[in-house]
This record gives sequence, C-alpha cells and structure tokens, in this order.
Amino acid sequence: MAIDPSDILLTGRVAVVTGGGAGIGRGIAEGLAAFGASVAIWERDPQTCAAAAEAIGGLGLVTDVRDGQAVDAALERTERELGTVSILVNNAGGTFNSPLLETTENGWDALYRSNLRHVLLCTQRISRRLVGAGAAGSVINITSIEGVRAAPGYAAYAAAKAGVINYTKTASFELAPHRIRVNALAPDLTMTEGLRSIAGGEMAGDAGAGIPMGRPGHVDEIASAAVFLASDMSSYITGQTIHVDGGTEAAGGWYHHPRDDAPTLGPGKS
Repeated sequence: MAIDPSDILLTGRVAVVTGGGAGIGRGIAEGLAAFGASVAIWERDPQTCAAAAEAIGGLGLVTDVRDGQAVDAALERTERELGTVSILVNNAGGTFNSPLLETTENGWDALYRSNLRHVLLCTQRISRRLVGAGAAGSVINITSIEGVRAAPGYAAYAAAKAGVINYTKTASFELAPHRIRVNALAPDLTMTEGLRSIAGGEMAGDAGAGIPMGRPGHVDEIASAAVFLASDMSSYITGQTIHVDGGTEAAGGWYHHPRDDAPTLGPGKS
C-alpha cells in the first residue's frame, strides 16, 4: 500500500472540537477545517464560540461539555446540520493555582470536571453513534506535560491530565475492535491568547529556556499533530500520547543553559 498525499485530507468528515473558541482548541479547529473537515465548535463562551465558527465557516454551539445533557443536545444538532461525527478533539479544560494543603473539595471537583469528566462524556456519546453506524473514527484528547511530572500548586489539574493519558490507553483498547482510534497530545508551554495576556502582551525572552528547542510552541504545531492523528496517515496509531513539547518530556529536566548552552540538570548558576 503506497502512501498517497490525499491520505492527510479530511474532506467529507465531520469534526467536533470542544473548547474550540480560543487558544489551542481554535488552532486545531482551524487546522481541521483547512484540511477539509466540517467542524463544529462546542464552547462555553458565546463570543469566542461565534467568532471561531465564523472564521472557519463552521458550526458554533454554546455548550458546557461538563453536562451530559448539554453534550447530547450539541451532538444531536451537530449530526442534524453536518452529519455523523467521526473526529472528536477533547480540548476543553482549565486550571487555577491550588496548593495541596489548601485545595478544597469543591476546587478539586471543579478541576476534575473541567479536565477529565467531559472526556468520558464526549467520547462515550460520539463513539456510541459510530459503533451504531459501523463507522470508523478518531478521538484526540488534549492532555499536558503536567500529566507526567510534578506540578506544585496544580495537583488536581495534573492528576486530571494524568487521568486523560490513562483513559486514552484504556479507551483505545476498548474501542479498537470498532475501528475507533484514541490518542492524546501533550503540549508544554504553548503561545496562546491567554498566555500572552498573563505575560502582559509579550513573553519574556527566556520563556523557552527550560525547553530543549529553546522556545515555546505555537498552536499551529499542536494543530498539525491533531490533523495527522485525525487523518488516514495515522491509521495504525492508537493509545498513544504524543508530546508536542519541544523535547521537554524526553529531556527529563535537562535543558541548555542560557549562558553557555551547556547541558544542565536542575538549577544552574547565572
């Protein structure tokens, strides 16, 4: 079987991107649309939802994916207007600083719901439809580098993201007989609107100092990996977490010192 350039195309397929109104989610929605998919954006924020959908000529549905009934309603309308969903990107999520000794039960539950619960809800609902139709599909879960390393002040978030990684493995096994592939993408520091606003509009020059490639990632680089996983180019890949992180996870704490580019583990002298 020869590789054909058309294998990367998503023409005729329907994709859902949760949390697709901004940041990585919007970048992925734009990438999927650019390669031919009809895209539905499920997003809580009405303004960003509408703007992102208009920009890609897609369907914008204001949806709280933490709510099972809301997911059911969004899926019904998406299928009615676009067709059977065969690509799902579980991107919705969020975090806030919450030191371990100060984390409340409500805070823990909020971060679980924002980052893990909806992954089950959306994957389950869409996979049921695919199984019923006898159709293949691709599920792409957005996790984080924090799912595989300590994250001081963000224990609940990191635990949820670690849960996404293991859920990806288990779901991939259960859904493999139905030709539904399940993979995950794990970014590190990625340039988004939110990150720019936190940094006052501009990132400091050393923002990528701890990343082996020496710079933050771009949303288009995450989108490129998502397009690959959604397409037939990745037809034999399932259960995997791809770290789109400039080498951070592989380095295990090593980085190039900004002074002399020397390989350094842990804190270095300026």
